Amino acid sequence: MKKTSKPVVFFGSGPVAAESLRLLAQDFTIEAVVTKPRPQHHKGDVPVIRVAEDLDLPIHTVTNKRTLDELIATDPFKSDVAILVDFGIIVSQKAIDYFSYGIVNSHFSLLPEWRGADPITFAILSGQKTTGVSLMMLVEAMDEGPILGYGVYELQPGMTTPILTAELITLSHALLTAIIPEYLDGSIAPQPQTTKIEPTYSRKITKDDGVINWQKTAEQIEREIRGFIEWPKSHAVIAAREVVITKAHVTDFPGPPGTFDIINKQLVAYCGERSLVIDALKPAGKQEMTGQAFLAGYKQFL
Repeated sequence: MKKTSKPVVFFGSGPVAAESLRLLAQDFTIEAVVTKPRPQHHKGDVPVIRVAEDLDLPIHTVTNKRTLDELIATDPFKSDVAILVDFGIIVSQKAIDYFSYGIVNSHFSLLPEWRGADPITFAILSGQKTTGVSLMMLVEAMDEGPILGYGVYELQPGMTTPILTAELITLSHALLTAIIPEYLDGSIAPQPQTTKIEPTYSRKITKDDGVINWQKTAEQIEREIRGFIEWPKSHAVIAAREVVITKAHVTDFPGPPGTFDIINKQLVAYCGERSLVIDALKPAGKQEMTGQAFLAGYKQFL
């Protein structure tokens, strides 16, 4: 596919941004990348910086709204439009207005559903069947800008946050490739977000979210196991061992919430409503194993 004729500036910082940048560079001329700097004393990979360096793209680093405004004040870019994915820094109206066509934010939900910091995980936690990607014109209010286009994605049973993230990155790229040229040539215009749906809000997941509360329903805990599979993971103590549960399914065995049992050679956790069969888990200091393998070593402690 021929690259779009007009250059764009890319704003992004996290792993989702890095993969999005890699894909966008195939179809867009990237004038420059604006991202967070490498953290002090950080020796690991910084995904966006690595991808930008691999692509030999100019890199500008900013730490917050003020330093971004200071960068914009130097008149560093010639592009008419910017694309923002997973940036993690508040952008001022001054920075938005610098680009004559504004900044297009690819947000991984069907706005106004799941505005905020972690729409992908909350799509899984909520148990919804459909999610998607919204191309939104960035405004200072949180995820309230007008919409250029939507892409809908049907969640499959058992889907985890990493799998859904990868699917939505692909969908986002397809939307950006199709819609940005139409926006720039005037074929489409931003439209207000629908008022038929009450806005919902996600938040940043914390380490504490990873501690399983067995008073919750089995359905909710199973979603958390899938939603938190990368971080913060789903932590519990079973048979006096700290474990991370990596896979489970809902069943109907009754019992006191927070207790465990062996039924039909399966490790069962009783919840506030219904129960979970623990299919796979990782004891502290051990490799991931099946529930049956765990029972072979620890059932005497249940």
